Amino acid sequence: MGESVVQSADGTTGRTAEESAGPAAEETPGQAAEETTGDGFVHAPEPVRPRRRRGFALAVAVAVLATAGAVTAAALGLGGAEQGGPERSTLPPATAEVTRQTLKDTETVDGQLGYGATATATSRKPGTLTAGPDTGDRITRGKTLYAVDGAPVTLMYGATPAYRDLREGVEGLDVEQLEKNLDALGYEGFTVDEEFTSGTADAVRAWQEDRGLDETGQVPLGQVVFADGAVRIDSLAARKGDALQPGAEVLAYTGTERAVTAELDAGDEQVAKEGAKVAVRLPDDSLAEGKVEEVTTVIKPAESQGQDPETKIEVVVSFTDAKGRKAADAYALAAVHVDFTAETREDVLTVPVAALLALAEGGFGVEVVKGSTTSYVPVTTGLFADGRVEISGEGIAAGTKVGVPK
Repeated sequence: MGESVVQSADGTTGRTAEESAGPAAEETPGQAAEETTGDGFVHAPEPVRPRRRRGFALAVAVAVLATAGAVTAAALGLGGAEQGGPERSTLPPATAEVTRQTLKDTETVDGQLGYGATATATSRKPGTLTAGPDTGDRITRGKTLYAVDGAPVTLMYGATPAYRDLREGVEGLDVEQLEKNLDALGYEGFTVDEEFTSGTADAVRAWQEDRGLDETGQVPLGQVVFADGAVRIDSLAARKGDALQPGAEVLAYTGTERAVTAELDAGDEQVAKEGAKVAVRLPDDSLAEGKVEEVTTVIKPAESQGQDPETKIEVVVSFTDAKGRKAADAYALAAVHVDFTAETREDVLTVPVAALLALAEGGFGVEVVKGSTTSYVPVTTGLFADGRVEISGEGIAAGTKVGVPK
């Protein structure tokens, strides 16, 4: 059977495919061009590392190289290496060991360290802004967020925004939300459920008396603002003395805990699931553990005529370890990087991507080095990540030496 040859990393030819590999190289940003030799084999390139890098993109690149290698070999009339064929005595210039490890396919995106996403509080009735907070102030449950015509607008906790007047006989989740807040503030005489009863009305009157409001037993739209929790004032849209109209923005707020906001393309939604673990790289290059707290789809308007609106995924990441929170507190606002894990493969055999040889007859192989001889072993590839690739094949085990290009 005719002998297959490969081209080594230094450009020399004439050796078998076992002689073609050399040491694993450092990743070089921008390196993506395929290197097809005239003998039917292709060296898989190092992965490209753009700002957003995805390990699984390497699989596509290597597949293209495999096809190119087979076409080249066929054109030149060269066959691939035989599995279990005669061993060769010429060793490759360098080797690497097959390693058992966990591979993680990650995507890294830019993020902004701050207090998470902002929300706005808008006036629900006309009037004059008579009191308001300062930027950076923190407001908790039951406290005044701002005042209109001398009447305080109170912050309460809940996910459902206020959208109607609440009075006796009304039912719904917003009623239960109100009652939970009254209960947390120490008011009694009602059952926390979805029904606004006479007991609820009595509790509201007691609360209104304490707040200096008209004791109506009803909560008109605009008397309370519901937020997920305590808030930090991010910015002010209106100043004391400004005339307000319904729908006018009064202020913007965030949560009070340090958080990171990041933006992903719509196609990356699968890596940004609520509760997913992430790693945050802080400006001092330290890593902090985090998790995805909130995922929101945002439609961004076109920047210029002729362009289409963009769909983006906005993600809020919280810190899950005390060390990370303490490290984040050293920065007011800062640019950070967030690593999202797309796929994890635990306890698998891996080699440097450069160790793969695309065989002319199809598929991939590695050059196994034993003592002073080498032989080809076809392998099945799995996950590509961090410059390495998951492989399996006959005789492949942890510690097996394979050739890599110089």
